[in-house]
Amino acid sequence: MDNFMAARSQMALSLGFHIIFSCIGMVMPFFMAVSHYLWLRTGNPVYQHVTKAWSKGVAIFFATGAVSGTVLSFELGLLWPTFMKHAGPIFGMPFSLEGTAFFIEAIALGFFLYGWNRFNRWFHWFTGVVVGISGLTSGILVVAANAWMNTPTGFDVVDGKYLNIDPIKAMFNPAWFSQALHMSIAAFAATGFAVAGIHALMIIRKQNTNFHIKAFKIAAIFGVVAAILQPLSGDRSAKMVAHWQPAKLAAMESHFKTEPYSPLIIGGIPDVKNKKVDYAIEIPGGLSFLVYDNFKTPVKGLDQIPQDEHPPVPVVHYAFQIMVALGMAMMGLGLIYLIALWKKKSWFDKNWFMRLFVLATPVGFIAVEAGWTVTEVGRQPWIIHGIMRTADAVTPMPGIHYSFYLFTAVYFSLSLAVIFLLYRQIKMVPVIYDNPTIKIDN
Repeated sequence: MDNFMAARSQMALSLGFHIIFSCIGMVMPFFMAVSHYLWLRTGNPVYQHVTKAWSKGVAIFFATGAVSGTVLSFELGLLWPTFMKHAGPIFGMPFSLEGTAFFIEAIALGFFLYGWNRFNRWFHWFTGVVVGISGLTSGILVVAANAWMNTPTGFDVVDGKYLNIDPIKAMFNPAWFSQALHMSIAAFAATGFAVAGIHALMIIRKQNTNFHIKAFKIAAIFGVVAAILQPLSGDRSAKMVAHWQPAKLAAMESHFKTEPYSPLIIGGIPDVKNKKVDYAIEIPGGLSFLVYDNFKTPVKGLDQIPQDEHPPVPVVHYAFQIMVALGMAMMGLGLIYLIALWKKKSWFDKNWFMRLFVLATPVGFIAVEAGWTVTEVGRQPWIIHGIMRTADAVTPMPGIHYSFYLFTAVYFSLSLAVIFLLYRQIKMVPVIYDNPTIKIDN
């Protein structure tokens, strides 16, 4: 494995691992805050128990996310020194602000975890809200930095030097809002369905059903609302990509030829050599309509982009199709949930209904991973779109593949630790939270 592939593989592994924990860390505190609010308003102790159980999960994912995020910050400098030399002064502001948000989140989480019966009840609840807001802000700031790599602004390149740097313009680049919106909604959808799926499994097994039904409903409503809203943010993101990164959009759709009534491709196997897609469903004019709101306007294809600037079409196309398919599946399940909520409340007592959510447990996170594959692989061969190629940014230091093996072992160990801790937490629910003889207020 050469340096280039080792560095890219290590970043892919690190990002793929970290994004799951960062999504959960961004969203779970809001579930916790809603449950806490319901306890304060109703006095129902089950909501207090749900809040305390979820707070333990938030702490686990916060710690894991902190470790994996710290590793990523080191990897940027270790693996991509040329990139950081030029890009650091330009897009460093969102990373600095993210550090501030992270410290606020850590302080607020400490207050929440150890503040039971020590603070005013509503101030204690507010500290939990701050955990959620600061975690979500951290995620948005990191996405803003990534968006700058896709739509670099706030500087000029003169004779190979990066001049006239404007960090504010760089942070609020053209892609930051659409990417941050799409990622935030995706985090709510993925985490909502994952948490709801775990509680649905416990309901099917008839274990502590009162506890799990209340937890299920809170998580499910977050996931359902996010899944239904996600196509709207996806449409905005696609229009942004079409304008700023036409090669990425062409790879997403395996759109080889620029022509009027550009078709929307569903499924299919890209044949890059012969510039076609086999076994696909084509909707004539569909892509033109999605991008330009009319069916006739041609969408720029790969035939108008230099060959050495083409992304790996099959990888991007398959990842995009997976993301869209799973997103539509979650939206469909969301609509079923709303029907149950408004018209068919008896469905909540049916095992088949709960099994749908159990099956959907990993779906959101698979979609998130596929979406980030589209974002990162679709930008290739650029690390800074149109400015710096990935191959020119990699470290010349030999032996990078050894660090890849090391960090793979670290992430694997962290995964096992998280699985063990979460399993233990779930097993503790009937012992601690459903046993009236055990005091849990302190």
